[in-house]
Amino acid sequence: MNRVRYRATSGSTIFLLLFTSSLFSCGREASNGSDEENSSVEAAEERNLDSLSTAAFASGCFWCVEAIFESLRGVEEAVSGYAGGEEENPTYQEVSAGRTGHAESVMVYYDSTVIDYPTLVRVYYGSHDPTTVDGQAPDFGRQYRSVIFFGNEAERAIAVAFRDSLARSGAYDEPIATEIIPLERFWPAEEYHQDYERRNPDNSYVRNVSIPRLERFRKRFPELLK
Repeated sequence: MNRVRYRATSGSTIFLLLFTSSLFSCGREASNGSDEENSSVEAAEERNLDSLSTAAFASGCFWCVEAIFESLRGVEEAVSGYAGGEEENPTYQEVSAGRTGHAESVMVYYDSTVIDYPTLVRVYYGSHDPTTVDGQAPDFGRQYRSVIFFGNEAERAIAVAFRDSLARSGAYDEPIATEIIPLERFWPAEEYHQDYERRNPDNSYVRNVSIPRLERFRKRFPELLK
């Protein structure tokens, strides 16, 4: 793993970053999608996922995170949603504005005989910058923070051990900012957010942020792809 390094930026560079962020932001209003698209989501949600294991993660815009996990062999479904806050029935507008304490999150449904939880944790860390506090470029705020939501003590131990091992490895120059907290409640996001990257390939954010992030991940973990 290459060491991550940071340099001070000039005022003009900071302005450019902020301007670019305003153009390509997961927090901007997303289209609601067509009735046909929403019907396909409803059909997917009706599938029986009870026999599968689950794991919840947050690492920036959930459109990106969902697409990454759904590209893995053994992952049957990934659902975008909200976790980590106290507000009940949060909406996208509330969460993206940072008003609820929730993070944009993804619930992963996986076949543990094909892919295990430690591999999901490795994928999680390998698909974003865990040293960024409260965000993943170009999205910043507590709603985009890096979080592993554990469901039991075994998951907590695995997540903590991997984080501590990564911190000791010297892979990063900055401290790892990932929170590891219990999953209290997961709220699925509105239907039009599900499979958003796949269904909206011409969206400017998807073209400029989501797809490049997925491609970087695919190049790094080709052995895990469907």
